Amino acid sequence: MSGKLTLLAGIGIGYVIGARAGRERYDQMVEKAQSLWRDPRTQRKVNQARDVAEAKVGQAAHGLQDTVQDTVQRATGKG
Repeated sequence: MSGKLTLLAGIGIGYVIGARAGRERYDQMVEKAQSLWRDPRTQRKVNQARDVAEAKVGQAAHGLQDTVQDTVQRATGKG
């Protein structure tokens, strides 16, 4: 998913940099992008993605903590 977003962002940036349509077209594109970003559906998806990322980080931190504790216990002979 992030690969597709990166590709789309790259295409958009390339178009903006290479566009010969002038400032008016650039302003239209900026307004469209801002409109898309402000859309409640977009913000809902952004919040869902943030929630998933936070949950995954929490899981990873918990798993890492367990691994470190196990390693310390084995290293000190207490496990």
